[in-house]
Amino acid sequence: MTAPASKDTFGARQSLSVGDASHEVFRLDAVSGAQRLPYSLKILLENLLRTEDGTNITADHVRALAGWDPDAEPSTEIQFTPGRVVMQDFTGVPCVVDLATMREAVTALGGDPEKVNPLAPAELVIDHSVIADIFGRPDAFERNVDLEYERNKERYQFLRWGQSAFDEFKVVPPGTGIVHQVNIEHLARVVMTRNGQAYPDTLVGTDSHTTMVNGLGVLGWGVGGIEAEAAMLGQPVSMLIPRVVGFKLDGELPAGATATDLVLTITEMLREHGVVGKFVEFYGSGVSSVPLANRATIGNMSPEFGSTCAIFPIDGQTVDYLKFTGRSAEQVALVEAYAKEQGLWHDPAAEPAYSERLSLDLSTVVPSIAGPKRPQDRIALSDAKQAFRGALGSYTKDVAMSCVDEASKESFPASDSPAVSSDIGGEPTDWHTAAEGAQGRPSRPTRTTVDGATFELDHGAVAIAAITSCTNTSNPSVMIGAALLAKKAVEKGLARKPWVKTTLAPGSKVVMDYYERAGLMPYLEKLGFHLVGYGCTTCIGNSGPLQEEISAAVNESDLAVVSVLSGNRNFEGRINPDIKMNYLASPPLVVAYALAGSMDKDITTEPLGRDKDGEPVYLADIWPSPEEVQEVVASAISSEMFTAGYADVFAGDERWRSLPTPTGKTFEWAADSTYVRKPPYFDGMGEKPSPVTDIEGARVLALLGDSVTTDHISPAGAIKQDSPAGQYLTEHGVARKDFNSYGSRRGNHEVMIRGTFANIRLRNLLLDDVQGGFTRNFLADGTQTTIYEASVAYAEAGVPLVVLAGKEYGSGSSRDWAAKGTSLLGVRAVIAESFERIHRSNLIGMGVLPLQFPAGDTASSLGLDGTETFDFSGITALNEGGTPRTVAVKATRTDGTTVEFDAVVRIDTPGEADYYRNGGIMQYVLRKMIQS
Repeated sequence: MTAPASKDTFGARQSLSVGDASHEVFRLDAVSGAQRLPYSLKILLENLLRTEDGTNITADHVRALAGWDPDAEPSTEIQFTPGRVVMQDFTGVPCVVDLATMREAVTALGGDPEKVNPLAPAELVIDHSVIADIFGRPDAFERNVDLEYERNKERYQFLRWGQSAFDEFKVVPPGTGIVHQVNIEHLARVVMTRNGQAYPDTLVGTDSHTTMVNGLGVLGWGVGGIEAEAAMLGQPVSMLIPRVVGFKLDGELPAGATATDLVLTITEMLREHGVVGKFVEFYGSGVSSVPLANRATIGNMSPEFGSTCAIFPIDGQTVDYLKFTGRSAEQVALVEAYAKEQGLWHDPAAEPAYSERLSLDLSTVVPSIAGPKRPQDRIALSDAKQAFRGALGSYTKDVAMSCVDEASKESFPASDSPAVSSDIGGEPTDWHTAAEGAQGRPSRPTRTTVDGATFELDHGAVAIAAITSCTNTSNPSVMIGAALLAKKAVEKGLARKPWVKTTLAPGSKVVMDYYERAGLMPYLEKLGFHLVGYGCTTCIGNSGPLQEEISAAVNESDLAVVSVLSGNRNFEGRINPDIKMNYLASPPLVVAYALAGSMDKDITTEPLGRDKDGEPVYLADIWPSPEEVQEVVASAISSEMFTAGYADVFAGDERWRSLPTPTGKTFEWAADSTYVRKPPYFDGMGEKPSPVTDIEGARVLALLGDSVTTDHISPAGAIKQDSPAGQYLTEHGVARKDFNSYGSRRGNHEVMIRGTFANIRLRNLLLDDVQGGFTRNFLADGTQTTIYEASVAYAEAGVPLVVLAGKEYGSGSSRDWAAKGTSLLGVRAVIAESFERIHRSNLIGMGVLPLQFPAGDTASSLGLDGTETFDFSGITALNEGGTPRTVAVKATRTDGTTVEFDAVVRIDTPGEADYYRNGGIMQYVLRKMIQS
């Protein structure tokens, strides 16, 4: 099934010749007003021109975007059709499960299962599963990958089957890299060619940091699984024309400041300004001085400052990077020619229309970290010690020990000695804490011995130092900087502190190639930074356990120890269960803090340790100069590394190739699998949709308040043994130690249904002062039970369900299982005061009707307490091809009295109406495939 040809109302269809090839293009200058638009909106405009079908995407949408008012609040909805989809393994598995299930449904309906394929190119990178269990030893990588395969064999077999069964679907196997780094280094096209057309590379990804590709001038962002599936199946993503924030850059970064420092500065500025739901676009004379790798680091952090995207335009830096990373000469020539032809090439002097503007002089950026719990909380490195001390009181019950100046009555530290320290160079045997070092802040020194080294742990000890995450490992300058700092430290005789878990997890194999060529790995390994895996590891919480002795000491004394990582998120509880305070930093600073061993040390003025002669060694003594870094980058990195490293990227290693893998057009579902199961979305589905029916006799599954987020609804995190999901796994012979997480089991709907609405912080107002996934079963005299168990009882009795909610229902990140789980629990309708747009759309995509209380009304004002029985009439009007503005709702109380009101139908586009009439987006697409 191919996309229908554009109606081309504006006569934009023309041809572009580059070299020997000719491509159909849709010229932006055919539409009045296009040239004044920001770069990002020009890309959206081309998308509408090329996909104009007269129904979901109309000439009026094109005119609305071309006539965009920078000062207006977003109100016009458009349909964006991404050119491709990228996925990581946790969020991508359900998408592939659904495609596999569609193949069986097509077969049951007499169709050809091989016709079921992604209609847009889809690529999945397995990067979220490796855990840094083993560290600080030469075999860490091999051991960790072996453990990864043991834990995830079922999922990997399924994905390997999908790689061979589906067209337009490719899998980058484990042990290769992180999705966003692989995306910029290899997968991104910048300009795509397909079906004779050339057009801007656009995408959605099943991970929020998909925005990293914005650094290449590629428009894309993270979405939930349902939107990703829709895009894979050729369906548009609904969005409002956004406000666009112009961020002007001037000057150049000073010596000593890194891309990480720049991005933390930008994150702080944009979070303070407020850019949630907006596009951010960089422009100005300073753009040309920002290397592509730095741009990618900035784009990666877009979710941290809250914008939908954070994009740089195409320019010479883009073209140079494409050449550097081994793209073909033909592709590079097409990118440059297309961008210049369409007015998408960066003009440093241009001042496009923007809704809001900010600016930054790059020369003012200083070395920084961010923490202890939010990426926007930037701290100048010189202030890090005092900032740590200022925050420590929130993480400990200890009382600060300080001296008091009787004259001023102000507390001041008695000593600036580090709280956790040893300044002995070489191989220490006795590590200790200077007694006076704890003065001026809370202290609880705890004596510990690990591997023959005895020392005292205290608050602020660096328990994890991790070079991790595509955010920074994609940037050769900061990675070479970290290795050179390690080299200088080793040559001075410095060692990492023995309580620090040190890990190196780059985002692609190219990093290890240039480390090896530069001869720098021995120095990193001398400090404990052995390769632990190619994956997200610490950045997503896969840091692995601390050493048993360290963990015991931390928990025994309730110590506030810290992690330092080169990642993008440092939320509380995310990095490691034993660690309370987390700091983001550049890779060189990660190494420096491994040497210092404590956040309670000012590493800009205090020694990191002592050299072989007992002399103090300061950070300035081992910090590499920009010239040193650039010299190694120039000599150790070549485009051939990227060409060779990605030449056979989808083949995998021997472990991947030797996996026993099912074959055939349809997947052989294993009856005993607890990871991958066939979902029931298409059970009983006919070739034509059954008429939409009204809803009668519905009971309330949950009565919820305001701001219930998708995190409250969607399963996430660890699986508790006494939860419905835990009981299911136990009944299927899974030991508690092998439960894994909801994320790893997203391909098993039985686990995920049982975790829907099960968040421990959910407050179902059907119950008094009870939190968690509980409700009342009105078929059993209102007895309290779990939401899952109640849903089973209602389903057996043939009773449909409804959810009542307050304002901003479904806010937060788009999560597919927030809608999938709702549907599979038997919920037919959700009535809320207002919806978050994406979750509303996702509910429709799963066949759930979103309804809104009349303006000014709430469940409470209407006298509804959730014990009523609900009837909905007027839904059948959808069978006539239109969408009713309201449906009549009658709620009958237990005493027989009724409450009646007209609920607003929140099916907002013709496409959404089609989805609902078909029972959901997958059913709609499946029937279209059969018809074609």
